[in-house]
Amino acid sequence: MIPLRDDNPSQRLPVVTYALIAANVAAFLYEQSLGPGMRPLFVHWGVVPYRVIASLVGDGSLAAQMTTVFTSLFLHAGWLHLIGNLWYLWIFGDNVEDRLGHIAFLAFYLASGVIAAIMHAALVADSVVPTVGASGAIAGVLGAYAFAFPRAKVLTLVPLIVFFKVVSLPAMFVLGLWFVFQFISGALSTSSGGGVAWGAHIAGFMFGFAMMAILARRRADRPNDVTMLP
Repeated sequence: MIPLRDDNPSQRLPVVTYALIAANVAAFLYEQSLGPGMRPLFVHWGVVPYRVIASLVGDGSLAAQMTTVFTSLFLHAGWLHLIGNLWYLWIFGDNVEDRLGHIAFLAFYLASGVIAAIMHAALVADSVVPTVGASGAIAGVLGAYAFAFPRAKVLTLVPLIVFFKVVSLPAMFVLGLWFVFQFISGALSTSSGGGVAWGAHIAGFMFGFAMMAILARRRADRPNDVTMLP
């Protein structure tokens, strides 16, 4: 299934979502300009699980490896990788930004990416293959959207054997199915090297869902404003 758009207009301009999309595109165009130099860029600025885990136990610079956790979020291995990630951010990011506010959304996005990257590194701790991509952070956005807007309608392209049909489905169904697919794919995956970082997707989604639930609970527990009479 491919989501095309949601029927859930945001109330304010999602400037952070647009800025993140622009930053990812700019970084990708820079990658393309390097030609053969793109591989060293990934090795230096991507997440290398072995180096990250080693730094967490005191072997190597923790600051340097945490820097790569952030920079890896803006690097992509190809056009399809870039477009696939940014398509989901375009559809679902504006509403999550609207709910959280601009600054909080940026912090949430980056935190989701950090959690996802560290989980991926922990699952393939011996790997020296660099990992790049915004999918862990975007998975956090999807988890947050699933909690905050479960009944929002998502226009979705659904394959039906030999043809496709466009249907309107609840966001919880579309994103829940996405999560189940990530979980099953991760359980079946035996790769410890390159490929798709299924664990990062799962961790990012769960983090986003949980954080939005916590924030909603705090908002619900907050006492109503009271007007004090003179």
